[in-house]
Amino acid sequence: MSRIGRKTITVPQGVTVTAETGKVTVKGQKGEVSMPLPQGITVTVDGSNVSVSREGEERHLCEMHGTVRATLVNMIAGVKDGYSKGLEMVGVGYRAEVKANKLYLYIGWTKPAEVEIPKGITCAVDQNTKINLTGISLDQIGVIAAKIRSICPPEPYGGKGIRYAGENIRRKAGKSVAGK
Repeated sequence: MSRIGRKTITVPQGVTVTAETGKVTVKGQKGEVSMPLPQGITVTVDGSNVSVSREGEERHLCEMHGTVRATLVNMIAGVKDGYSKGLEMVGVGYRAEVKANKLYLYIGWTKPAEVEIPKGITCAVDQNTKINLTGISLDQIGVIAAKIRSICPPEPYGGKGIRYAGENIRRKAGKSVAGK
C-alpha cells in the first residue's frame, strides 16, 4: 500500500470536506475547490478525518492513490490559508502592470506580452518589477507562474529575465580574450 496514500488527513476547524461519487469538494473561508476522483479511488469522510483508498493493486491505482491524497491536502490548505507565489523581473526597463484580468509585461519587445489571469487567482504588482500571485489552488498558481516565467526566462550571462522570488540563477563567465 502507498505510504503517503494510507495516512489519514485531519481536517482543521472551519473547513468542510464532502465526498460524493467520483468527486470531492472542499469548502473553507477562502473559497471552494472541487476535484474529480479517478476510477477506482474512493474518499471517505469520518468526522474530522479523511481517508483515501483504492479498489485494487493495479499500477495506475497505486500511482493515483498517493497523488489524490496529496492533492486533497493541498486543497484543504488552500481553502484555509491560501497560496502565493512571487516573481521578479530583472532587466533595464522591465516592468509589469495589471489591467482588468490581464497582466502586461514590458520586456523590451515592440508590444507588451499579455498573460490572462484566470478566475480564482489575484495578481498584484509592487514597485513595477515584483509580481505576486495569490489564490486557493496551488496547481493553478504554479501553472500561471511558470507561464509568466517562460515568456522571458532568466539568462545565465546577464541575469536578465523573469525569475521566481528568491530563485538563484547560476551565472556563467562571459567571453575571455586569449592572451598574447
